[in-house]
Amino acid sequence: MADNRKKQVPLRLSPKLYDAIAAWAEDDFRSVNGQIEYLLTECVRQRKKNGGCVPEELDVPPKLDLE
Repeated sequence: MADNRKKQVPLRLSPKLYDAIAAWAEDDFRSVNGQIEYLLTECVRQRKKNGGCVPEELDVPPKLDLE
């Protein structure tokens, strides 16, 4: 039988990024944790859909204009 428990992962976010995700989560009627899980799931789904390698630029933190 498969282990269906979710893994806990410590995550550090900048205050600006957290606030942006929190606002987005509120708009989507999700918790911040639920929003992060949703976004990661969508990214993985998109990667599987597009196939191929992930570009190296993905490892570069994005420049976020959150002001």
